[in-house]
Amino acid sequence: MFSARVFETDFRTALEEELERRGMSIKELAGMVGISAATLYKITSGDRDPRFSLVKAIADALDPKEKDFVAVIAAKFLLDELQSVKYTIGDTTYRIHGYSANTMEEVIIAAVRAEKDGAIGIICAPILTTLVERIVDVPVAIIRPSPDAYRAAFESLVRRRE
Repeated sequence: MFSARVFETDFRTALEEELERRGMSIKELAGMVGISAATLYKITSGDRDPRFSLVKAIADALDPKEKDFVAVIAAKFLLDELQSVKYTIGDTTYRIHGYSANTMEEVIIAAVRAEKDGAIGIICAPILTTLVERIVDVPVAIIRPSPDAYRAAFESLVRRRE
């Protein structure tokens, strides 16, 4: 992944390696980013240092974020059943991406990460909703357990007592 590689080496080296790995030309990348090939040539030759906005644009072009997904913040064992679940609404297919969290601190980190990753919304437990809504700028929905879920939890507790 190009954006991770930038932190392991200098930008020019990471960019040259990524272009070579993809078999992509500087001209092709320049077209994807919306800049002139001459600007990109200057950066790769070391004649010019890129601005942060250009580094971000290049990283976004080479490592595009996943689109059309909804984040679910929950304990890992609850997320296992949701992996690779997809819902189609209209002409768009949406995927669920789980973010594991067991503490309030992990919930905050998961909410920020989900928004940064491009989630179109976040689903979480009612007790967390108010906190998550204060942190992110995407819609937040509540998981409402079904009566069957309550019944199963009740039966589990009663069986332990016997």
